[in-house]
Amino acid sequence: MKRFTNDANLDVHQHLWPAQLIEALRARDAPPRLRDWTLELTGEPPFEVDPRDHDPELRRRQALADGLDVALVSISSPLGIELLAPHESRELLDAYHDGMLALPEPFGAWAAACLTEIDPDALVRELDRGFVGLAVPANALGDELGYVRLAPLLDALADAGRPLFIHPGPATAPQTAPPWWPIMVSYVGQMHAAWYAFRAFGRRRHPTLRVCFAMLAGLAPLHGERFVARTGLRNVVDEDVFLDVSSYGLRAIDAIVRVLGIDVLVGGSDRPYALPAIPDLGAAAAHAICGANPLRLLDRREVFDVLAVASGPRP
Repeated sequence: MKRFTNDANLDVHQHLWPAQLIEALRARDAPPRLRDWTLELTGEPPFEVDPRDHDPELRRRQALADGLDVALVSISSPLGIELLAPHESRELLDAYHDGMLALPEPFGAWAAACLTEIDPDALVRELDRGFVGLAVPANALGDELGYVRLAPLLDALADAGRPLFIHPGPATAPQTAPPWWPIMVSYVGQMHAAWYAFRAFGRRRHPTLRVCFAMLAGLAPLHGERFVARTGLRNVVDEDVFLDVSSYGLRAIDAIVRVLGIDVLVGGSDRPYALPAIPDLGAAAAHAICGANPLRLLDRREVFDVLAVASGPRP
C-alpha cells in the first residue's frame, strides 16, 4: 500500500454493493431486498438498480480515471440494514464487511454496526480488520437519546482514534409526494438535525471524536446567523468536524467556506448516485478538499496502517 502525502486524492463517500451483500439481499423475504435488480424498501417505491453501479472492476477503473488514490465506500444507510432486528442486521452487515475487504485498490471502507443491539466489541473487530471508521445513519443521531444509545460505539471509535461518518438514513415520504421527496426533504432534514444534535449533545459526550457529515450537513451551517440571533450563543468552528461536498456545487460550497472556512471540507462524491463536484475555487482549495483535509479527518498516521491491513488479502 502506497504511503500518501498531502498531494493524495481521496473520496470519502462512495457506495458499492459487494457480491456478498447483493446475494444476501436477494435471499430476503422482506424489505430491504432485491428482486433481480429491483430494490424494495419499506415506505418507498421500488427502485431499479443499475448493475454497472456495483461492478467492482468497472468502479475500480472509474476511480482510477478520477485520479483517486483512495475511494472510501459506505454502507447504503437508507436501506435500513443497521436498524433491522439484530439477527437480520448482522447477517447483512457480515456480508457487507466481508465483501468490502475483497474489493481491489483503491477502495477502502467505513464499517457499519447493528443499532438495535449495540456491540462495541464487534465494531472494534471490524476496525482491526481494516475499516477506517464507522458510518451511522443520521436519524440515529438526531437527538440526545441517540447519543445515549450509541455512546458505547462512539466511545470505541474515539478510543481507537477513528472517525465517525454521518450519512442520511431510511426515509419515508407522503403518499402523494414526488419521487425526489426523500432526497430533497427527508435526507436534508436528517442531516440538519444531526448537525445541531452533535453541537448540543455529541461534542460534550465525545470531546475527541472526529466527525464527518455527508452532503455538507444538509447546509445546516448556513443557518449560523439565525442561531446567533435566536440563542445569543456564538458560532464556533470545530477543527475535528468535517463536511463532505457530495451532491452540491460551487455556490453551496463557497457559502459553507464563508461560514466555516476551507479546512473543514473534504472530497466526497456519493458515487454512483452523483458525480464528483470539486468547485473551481483555485488549486489551493482543491488541494485542501481532496488531499490535506481528508487526511486530517482520517488521521494520516492511522490511515496508512489501516488501509495496509485492508489491502493485505486482496488479489
